[in-house]
Amino acid sequence: MKKLSRRIIFYAALIGLWALLAKLHVWPPYLFPPPWGVGEALWAGFQDHSFWIAIGVTMKRMLVGYSLAVFLGIILGIGIGSYKFLEDTVGGLLVSLQSLPSICWIPLAVLWFGLTEKAILFVVLMGSLLSVTIAMEDGRKQMPKIYAMAGRNLGATGFQLFWYVLLPASLPFIVSGLKQGFAFGWRSLIQAEMIFLSLGLGQQLMMGRDLNDMNLVLAVMILIIILGFIIDGLVFRTMERKLQERWGLVPAA
Repeated sequence: MKKLSRRIIFYAALIGLWALLAKLHVWPPYLFPPPWGVGEALWAGFQDHSFWIAIGVTMKRMLVGYSLAVFLGIILGIGIGSYKFLEDTVGGLLVSLQSLPSICWIPLAVLWFGLTEKAILFVVLMGSLLSVTIAMEDGRKQMPKIYAMAGRNLGATGFQLFWYVLLPASLPFIVSGLKQGFAFGWRSLIQAEMIFLSLGLGQQLMMGRDLNDMNLVLAVMILIIILGFIIDGLVFRTMERKLQERWGLVPAA
């Protein structure tokens, strides 16, 4: 309760400071609009359904691209962590590629797929895949070898060994990788939508720029932040809490 109260007070003070600076005209209104102007832009965007459509399109793209990244990342990560040859070859390449900003994949996506939906999904995939794969690889390496040995002694092979032994033992690393992968993929998606000018929140941002409408720009930015905060709270924090309860790190709810 105290944590919630502190957050409410902090954000209220932040909005109050914003309103004060806007009232004092420290910057021109077209560059620094007041919070009520941004609120009106938010209301208008939901009233004419443009924000609802943009949210739906963006979340659909994120779901498809991110799900594919998780699927491939888990398989690649376990493979790299299990086989020395893959670790020395593919593993080193992935570490190098992780230093590449996600936006660098956009020109490649355009040349390969054109200005299509596939290009956007490719950018999301590459933005998320590396983090998930590397986290899964670390989880496989950190897992005590006795787990795999015990599983094999009990008759587990192939998919059974992966599903019942390797995957559960790597869960703490997987959750961390999923969270980081989502953050990278989310940023990659918005960047791609801004450049491709397709339906989505990124396109709404560019529309605000083209119309010189700072209210719309800030409204969409706030919307993107809120969506990320909600997903983090409902999905990843819940996963972390359940995982901690399972491993006895916190009392069960």
